[in-house]
Order: sequence, then C-alpha cells, then structure tokens
Amino acid sequence: MTVVAEPHTDSGEILARAQELAPLLRERAEEIERARRLPADIVDLLRDAGVFRMGFAREWGGPELTSVEQTEVVEALSYGDASVGWCAMIGSDTGLYARFLEESVAKEMFGSLDMVTAGLLFPTGRAERTAGGFRLSGRWQFGSGITHADWVVSGAFLYRDGDAERDATGAPDSRLFMVPRAQVEIIDTWHTTGLAGSGSCDYRIADVFVPEEHTLEFSSVRHGFGALGQPEVHMRTMPGVPLGVMRAALDFARAESAAKSDDYRTQVTIGECEADFHAARAGVYTAMHRQWEILSAGGTLDDLSPDERAALPLSRLHAFRTARRVVSRLYDLRQTAAIYRPSPLDRWLRDTTTMCQHIVAQDRILQSAGAYLLGGTPSFKLSLGLV
Repeated sequence: MTVVAEPHTDSGEILARAQELAPLLRERAEEIERARRLPADIVDLLRDAGVFRMGFAREWGGPELTSVEQTEVVEALSYGDASVGWCAMIGSDTGLYARFLEESVAKEMFGSLDMVTAGLLFPTGRAERTAGGFRLSGRWQFGSGITHADWVVSGAFLYRDGDAERDATGAPDSRLFMVPRAQVEIIDTWHTTGLAGSGSCDYRIADVFVPEEHTLEFSSVRHGFGALGQPEVHMRTMPGVPLGVMRAALDFARAESAAKSDDYRTQVTIGECEADFHAARAGVYTAMHRQWEILSAGGTLDDLSPDERAALPLSRLHAFRTARRVVSRLYDLRQTAAIYRPSPLDRWLRDTTTMCQHIVAQDRILQSAGAYLLGGTPSFKLSLGLV
C-alpha cells in the first residue's frame, strides 16, 4: 500500500475547523468522560478536520503545519474538551514519527495521512533480537488514544541471546517499536481523576515480531530533515492542552460571575488569573516562535542560546502548572456552584490535576533545564532535544 494523495488542507482551515468543533465538544464532554474514551464519531470529526495529518510533509500531500500552528489547533480543541485535545495532541504525531523511518517504509505503513498513533515512549518492554528484527513483549501504561489508534509505538530495552545490549555510554540500550494496533491487547485500567475520556489504558504486546525497519530512534532522522525533523518534536504541542483548558475556564468563570462585576474579590481573582494565563501563553509561543525561526532557516537546536533552549521545556511545564493553579482559583471563586459534576469547573479541576502528573510538568524538567543552564547533567535530556 502506498500513500494516496489527498486534498491539501492548510493550517487556517484545520484551525478553523477545530474552533468550530469546540462548542460540540463542550456539549458532549460529560458523555466523553463517561465513556472513558473518544466516541467513534468524535474521532471521525477529528480525522475530517485534518487534525491527525498535521505533521505530514507537503510532498506527501500533507499540510505540514508548523509547531506553533499545531499547538494552536490542540489549544482550540482543548477549549472544547481536555480529553479530546489530549488525544489530538498524541494522535497527530504520526506524521512526525514518519520522519524517523525510511521514507519508503513510512509510506507503506501509513496508507492514509489520517492514521493515528498512540503508545508509551519510555522503555518498559523487552525486545529480543532475531533474524530481520525483534520479538517484542511487555506491558505499557498510558496509551492515550489507543482505543482508536492505527499504530502503537512503544519503548523497549534491547536484548541479544538473552543478554541486555548496551549503548556507547554503557547504559542499557533501547529503541521505539511500531506495531499495528490489531497486534496489541488493551487492558482497561483507565479509571482516573481527570482526562477520563482520553482512553489512556494499559496495553500488552506478547512476543510480536517487529521488523527492523519498523523501529526508530529520536537520534536518527531518516527523511524530512528540517524544523519538524528534531528529537523533541513530539513534545511541542503539549502545552496546547492546558492553555485551551485555562482559557475555557476563564471565559466560563467570567460569564458566571457577571452578577458580581463590582465585587472586589471577584475582580482581583479574574484579573490575576488573566495575568497568569497571558504570561503562560506568551512564554510558550515566544519560545516556540524563536525555535521555529532558527530551525526553519536551516539551523539546529544547538544554534539556540542556552536560555532559549531551556525556555522550551520550562514554558511547557509552566503552562501545565499555571493551568492547574488558575482553575483551582476559579473553582474557589465559584464556591459551592463549582462542586457539582454538571459544572465544567469540576471537570477542568480534575483534568488539570491529572495532566500535571505527566513528566513534562514534573520537577525533573526543572532539574534538567537548571542543570543545562549551569553546565551540569540533565536527567531528562530529551526534553531539551539532547540525544
């Protein structure tokens, strides 16, 4: 199977369609949360809007949105529903992963530009070398969007004849493995505080053969070099989710607080939360615009100043933590009106609490950025694009 040229959808059209979907997503947010996965028709709407094809190259017939444009789409969808935004953010990485595969292989794998990829990148599985590839086994967590995925990407440590392989530094070697969804067992574990509709279930792969050409490493771009062919590209759109939720919560709280327009506490809270939102959003997009300016001109991440490079993971973390703080303040502002499940503030409180447990919002990011700025050793190098 080869990629079929499909109608080109530009960034403005995809963003406009995402914005049009937001009210519908808000209306169906309770249904999505109860289902603990995205309903099939919602997935179809995202496909039709061009969301999952955002990262595919123009020469393939894809729109090849910039990282800024992709993040704006995720932000618009998250304004409607956080779980939809989260799944869109994860699922639209397919065109990005394609750059780390041989072009002919990727075209064979992705017969449509609207295919969805899900999975956990951290190496928790085991891959035993065999003729032509690997036998992959293991259990992974947090397969966001796996219930509607076409491909599953999973990290695993490498073994040869039962012995762990080592990389050049002597550490256990690992790689990412692409497996068709049909060869993956979903384990229904996703009963959570928030992001309930993302279907981020555990999954199991049992002794599945993965051809060598269906494996990838973020240190090795195979084709499509440039601004989107970078090791940390899959992390860039993540702040779109907290930014979209934060904006939705602010607009809701302002509308619901209209009767208290002259109340001092209400005025101060809204003012402070708006300040936090604008500062967080500006931090994310300023860092991304600068990154894109350098990369699109043919530069590399190494051409960013240390401060500019550290600003990328730090602004992501700040967006997540600020969203949790802002939603919590608005929840307190609305008092008992916010505690009932029909209130979207209750859902946003749970969603932002859950999303802040992701590694991009943890102290490990602060350590990594701080260590990089001080000349030390970052514990999560990939967050800085270091491989």
